[in-house]
Amino acid sequence: MYKNVLQAIDGIEIYPLISFTIFFVFFLGLIIYVALMDKKYAQTMSNFAREDEDQDTIFEGARR
Repeated sequence: MYKNVLQAIDGIEIYPLISFTIFFVFFLGLIIYVALMDKKYAQTMSNFAREDEDQDTIFEGARR
């Protein structure tokens, strides 16, 4: 049933091409962004998770 409905739409064959192009451009842009990212900024962002865990440990010790 759905196959017949989609076949009746004029120009439907362009939508898979458009969606693939958007997908490809997004991930290509993401790869370029990560490759060109400042390494110091990446290191700072990677330490946020550890700093948050350290603060949780401090607060848990204060509650006891």
